[in-house]
Amino acid sequence: MTLVGLDDTDSREHGMCTTYVAARVADAIEAAGGTVERRLLIRLNPAVEYKTRGNAALCIETDLDPDRAFALAVAAVDRLAETDDPRTDPGVVVADASVPDAVADFARRALHEKLGVDETRALLDRLGYRHHGGRGRIGALAAVGADRAFDDWTYERIAYRDLERCGTPRDVDRESAFAAAEAAYPDAWDTVDRVEDELVCVPAAPGPILYGIRGDDPATVRAVAANIESEPVARAVTYRTNQGTDAHLRPGTAASVEDGRAYRVDGVVDDAPETRAGGHVHLSIRDGDATLPCVAFEPTKRFRDRVRRLRPGDRVTVCGEVGNGTLKLEKFVLRELVRTERVVPTCPDCGRSMESAGREQGYRCRDCGTTAPGRVERPLDRTLDPGWYEVPPCARRHVAQPLVRGGFDAPTHPER
Repeated sequence: MTLVGLDDTDSREHGMCTTYVAARVADAIEAAGGTVERRLLIRLNPAVEYKTRGNAALCIETDLDPDRAFALAVAAVDRLAETDDPRTDPGVVVADASVPDAVADFARRALHEKLGVDETRALLDRLGYRHHGGRGRIGALAAVGADRAFDDWTYERIAYRDLERCGTPRDVDRESAFAAAEAAYPDAWDTVDRVEDELVCVPAAPGPILYGIRGDDPATVRAVAANIESEPVARAVTYRTNQGTDAHLRPGTAASVEDGRAYRVDGVVDDAPETRAGGHVHLSIRDGDATLPCVAFEPTKRFRDRVRRLRPGDRVTVCGEVGNGTLKLEKFVLRELVRTERVVPTCPDCGRSMESAGREQGYRCRDCGTTAPGRVERPLDRTLDPGWYEVPPCARRHVAQPLVRGGFDAPTHPER
């Protein structure tokens, strides 16, 4: 089997898409007499600064001779990649043998760390893999090792538009998309955002993707795509992918997290949620002697309301990428709620709050003379149930797992 890895052919400003380049490489392989056995779409570390929105790398599995496959892939990348953008630095990697442990480990690290070109080139040369290009070889090699690296897989059906249409508004019928999404839920997810009334499956970037349908099996995503009315579809491809799996998250502690990585961290809410400039909601959690600032950004919309309902003392697990020492919330689980709070006592005679009677002397009512030894417990009116909460579909990262997929360790409150 020949494995063809590709990465970094697109541009935030000029468009293109590495999944589209991979589709064209697959077309060329089949035209040359090869069989395309499987196509993998791999999401890598979402914190890498050179990424476009999704940080995707691709792998094509084929029976074509590796030399011929390499030549076809290089030709397609050189022709289609948006290299006018200085941030775009494409890469091609071709392997013609079973994937060793070192490449599977490299793929896992590419989702959790920031890897360098020098390390990548050294491993490629040691293994004798064919390679071409620049920084994109990091993702290309990770894509080659992905099948061995990960064990949770989903699917995406991507419909592409004619290249001449790129940069013009996409013509996708909203009613048919919402109806198809409703009929296939929960097996297909993140097609639309019902609350925000958004077509999540339709990108805003100027590339060739018309829409992408994500779900748990290939038949479902193909069926949803078939029921969406739109402008002409130039080609459509089904990818096996690690999207929607939380494969980017690793266990961490408040004291050990590092920038540029994504974690699950257990702790207790320390500072109460506070809405600051821009509508972002900030809080911190305590884990032993360490604290970890967390933030729910404004684009997470209604998720911020769930965060605002947390209280100091709540036991939680928070999930997200860490940047500048702050965890950017993607989801959290409320494990134990604080049910009471300690407050200044109220005078039983007049109903007013008592005042401090002095250091360690309790409280007294200046008007009535009544006293109390200290603060008292008062029930909290909690409007947040225990369980998992997530950002809405319109704000979800590609690799983040929707709660509707299941497998979580507490009740879930999925967003649709």
